[in-house]
Amino acid sequence: MNPALRQELKEVYRKRSAGKQYYVSLAPGVENPVFDNEPDYKDLRFPDAGFQLLSLVRLWNIIEYWAPYRDQLDEDWDKVLRESIAPVALAQDRASHEMAMIALIARIHDTHTNLWSSLQVRPPVGRCQLPVRVRFIEGRATVSAHLGEDAAAATGLKIGDTIEAIGGVPVNALLQSWRPYFAASNEPTRLRDMAAVLTKGECGPVQLTVRQDGGPREMSLTRVPRKDLQIPTTNDRDGDTFQLLGEDVAYIKLSSIKSADIPGYMKKAAHTKGLVIDIRNYPSAFVPFALGQYLVDKPPPFARFTVGDLGNPGGFKWGKVVAIYPQAARYAGKVMILVDDISQSQSEYTAMALRAAPRARVVGSTTAGADGNASWIPLPGGLRTMISGIGVFYPDKRPTQRIGIVPDIEVKPTIAGIRAGRDEVLEAAIAEIRRD
Repeated sequence: MNPALRQELKEVYRKRSAGKQYYVSLAPGVENPVFDNEPDYKDLRFPDAGFQLLSLVRLWNIIEYWAPYRDQLDEDWDKVLRESIAPVALAQDRASHEMAMIALIARIHDTHTNLWSSLQVRPPVGRCQLPVRVRFIEGRATVSAHLGEDAAAATGLKIGDTIEAIGGVPVNALLQSWRPYFAASNEPTRLRDMAAVLTKGECGPVQLTVRQDGGPREMSLTRVPRKDLQIPTTNDRDGDTFQLLGEDVAYIKLSSIKSADIPGYMKKAAHTKGLVIDIRNYPSAFVPFALGQYLVDKPPPFARFTVGDLGNPGGFKWGKVVAIYPQAARYAGKVMILVDDISQSQSEYTAMALRAAPRARVVGSTTAGADGNASWIPLPGGLRTMISGIGVFYPDKRPTQRIGIVPDIEVKPTIAGIRAGRDEVLEAAIAEIRRD
């Protein structure tokens, strides 16, 4: 830069607004960025290269200056901008523009950042799917549940069957073609999301190659409307929020927990040898402190945050270390915290907090790696995405984003276990509690 330009930039910086901003503010308390004054131009008619380019530039700048995990991008962010200009700006209709933005967003590698307004255009496209739940187990697309009382008879699929091809296309080839459009912090989470839509498509019959006990088999099955299916979003245990699994093990799942019920649960669990806290779900209430206070005898630190600096966009400030403070009636037994790829965001933060207890261990598999309060981003055409808005780190500043909560005891479901109706993660936790 020449001396005159350098001086002009210094003057702009000196006269910057170091406090309240118009286009960006920080949410009270949590302090993740808020972009409510960015207009969404929801009545935009496509194609419009100018506004489509605005979508790209707005999102690129928000990642550049307000994403707390931008250092964890796999690619040169400037190069991503250059490569995205043509497909985004020159898209000839709304759907192709949405697909170009979905492909851009996937390169951010943050599970929070899907183009949530437009997932209907992401492959596979269709209003229907087979009435089964699929999970990737041992690297294979495995039927893990039937969705509806008659689904088993209607499909002929059994729990533990693995799907090898759909419509004549191998599952691995489908995943490879879909991968650029699935935003995820890590690969287990991407597979989780692709499994959820693997059998999605147009209503009516579809040909499958399925491996059952007797080997591969060709089957013609019928997709049904997704709106008629209750698709599970947890891997926790059926039944009540609190359960006694024998006299020596208590169990609490957070998918249905209420903060007001915690004192009663802990009183019932007081005599047990161990407590299982199942976070293979998204908590129905924010309980890191309400539950954690029963598990510690002194205030253990478990996290610290980074927040954006309004006076220096692109800069982030470290916050204070966060700790749990004990209450009198401390639970004395072992604590097993169950996690897997379903555990995301608040689930991960809760696992970090409860893991700080002196007798706590995490059991399961790596979590989704998307932590921190999310910030919504409006885009032209009424489109919406979001980012992980604050940085969540361990007290020693180790990151959690993309890495997830790494278990102390790694346990993954097996196809044999699924077929036998076993919960191998829970079994491992119970075994650890009962081990002397």
